[in-house]
Amino acid sequence: MRTINEQKIDKPSNSNQTDETIKKKIVKGLYFTGGTASLILGIIGIVLPILPTTPFLLLAAACYARSSKKFHDWLLNNKILGAYIRNYIEGKGMPMKVKIFTVSLLWTTILISAFLFIQILWVRIVLIIIAIAVTIHIILIRPKNKEQKIEQ
Repeated sequence: MRTINEQKIDKPSNSNQTDETIKKKIVKGLYFTGGTASLILGIIGIVLPILPTTPFLLLAAACYARSSKKFHDWLLNNKILGAYIRNYIEGKGMPMKVKIFTVSLLWTTILISAFLFIQILWVRIVLIIIAIAVTIHIILIRPKNKEQKIEQ
């Protein structure tokens, strides 16, 4: 006669498969949620220079690649958002005018925010540090040359 513990040992192959399926669905759901949150932040970053657009869109693409082929393909083929990802992956660079405009807008909004709206010193310092880091990142992006402009 089998004990209760032995009966549980005989059945685990089916329940393990079910557990694995459930885990995979949960992980896919988490990747999809993370991808959607990153996509939203990336879209906000297009108009709000405090948030970097491309890293969030790259993260969204990576999350969608692991969770939804449909959303991954949509993002990469999107007329506006897909260009950010493709240009970054292909190393096409950033036009100098765009760099100057981006850095100018970044510093204008950071300085206005830090000195007109923010009263807490440590928040001001954090904003300035973020602006410095983003500025360095933008400067280090290779400038797009004229030959690349003609190809597009």
